[in-house]
Amino acid sequence: MAPPLMPKATAVWLVENTALTFAQIAAFTGLHALEVQGIADGEVGVGMRGLDPVANGQLSWEEIEKAQNDPAYRMNLKESDNPAPVKRTKGPRYVPVSKRQDKPDGIAYLVRYYPELSDAQIGKLIGTTKPTITAIRDRTHWNSSQIQPRDPVTIGLCRQVDLDEAVEIRATTNRLKPQEFQFNGVQFRSPLNFSAVLLIIF
Repeated sequence: MAPPLMPKATAVWLVENTALTFAQIAAFTGLHALEVQGIADGEVGVGMRGLDPVANGQLSWEEIEKAQNDPAYRMNLKESDNPAPVKRTKGPRYVPVSKRQDKPDGIAYLVRYYPELSDAQIGKLIGTTKPTITAIRDRTHWNSSQIQPRDPVTIGLCRQVDLDEAVEIRATTNRLKPQEFQFNGVQFRSPLNFSAVLLIIF
């Protein structure tokens, strides 16, 4: 199911005006359940004005009431004549001007707690450049003394689902990457040449 217009603002409204579970709101808006919980706890989307999905024709009160009476029920988006939004698949993530001052803190957090992420992945998540990431990692950034590592999900720079996906992709890549080692002066790459090592040993 395609997400509603302005998913985070819609989630804010649903948290404030309904008794839906975090899982139901997450399923309807396309956000991660932890991100919805962050909205409810006042840690995500602070100051964001909620968008009423009933008023703009994306959801009916009957659908909300049905979901409130059954926690396992998942709401369906009403059909619309409006064209579906085009999803961006290339280029860095757009970050609002009001959030750009928080970018160094988010980058520092990822560099410290997710060292397995590549600069390209961090750049895509935060919407920044490789020189900025390198400067923060090397502590040569012009504002290094003021940078405090903060969770980019909590401060609204990226979604938890995107961060989890990046970590999983990196973990899968590392598992499949052949490892080089030496035995008796011979260079091997595992697991392709592992059988050759066994033949030499035995």
